[in-house]
Amino acid sequence: MIPEDRREKILLLLRQLGAVKVSDLSRDFQVSELTVRRDLDLMESKGLLERSHGGALLRQALPTEPSYREKEKHLIREKQAIARAAVDLVEDGDTVFINSGSTNLQVLRLLSSRRVRVITSHAGGLSELNPTEMELLLVGGFYRPQSHSLVGSFAHEAIRRSFAQKAIIGVDGVSQTKGLTTPNEQEAEVTRLMVEHTMGPVIVVADHTKMGVVSNFLSLPLERADVLVTDRKTADLVDEEMLHSLGLELMFVDP
Repeated sequence: MIPEDRREKILLLLRQLGAVKVSDLSRDFQVSELTVRRDLDLMESKGLLERSHGGALLRQALPTEPSYREKEKHLIREKQAIARAAVDLVEDGDTVFINSGSTNLQVLRLLSSRRVRVITSHAGGLSELNPTEMELLLVGGFYRPQSHSLVGSFAHEAIRRSFAQKAIIGVDGVSQTKGLTTPNEQEAEVTRLMVEHTMGPVIVVADHTKMGVVSNFLSLPLERADVLVTDRKTADLVDEEMLHSLGLELMFVDP
């Protein structure tokens, strides 16, 4: 098999499986692991994949933003499990920044009975919650129906006047080389400001479908996050050694 055909088949496998291992490709194509690594390095240079310690995962683009209502119905059990683990990292008395996203709606629901202060851009905090113990502050601003969130200069000013012990951040894409991204620049700016005003750990909540996804705007470099809470399927899609080297703690949960 000529190298170009082999790389085309590797790309096909990536599209089918989401991730591949060097050892498996070496065996299946009957070539050395060094040859496979060279193939993967070349494909990474073309933006087709992201290398991991023992293989690679498919790099996916997210040029347009899916609607909030579409995302809300997807992988509900996984998002609930991720939210439970993230909320366990919050202590009574904390002030917590929370941005938009369907996983963060689950976080807000769980925190609504906790004695914490939440500062959020998530409009679901007002329309879908009945807080009993939680002190809820919405940042205000321009309402974006696509993300069910609040953005713009009013939101920025509220965040700049606030500080939090922790931030729980939802994202649209998690890339080991490009960082945490979103399709909308206004959403990215709200996230960046929240993180700048967080004095303690930044907790990222993202299910496995976000791994390897690169969207239009950088919300956060990976090294600025402290914890990634995700479902168990992510373990096969990321290079844990690389992420640990950036100071990122990984928490895998089962739905």
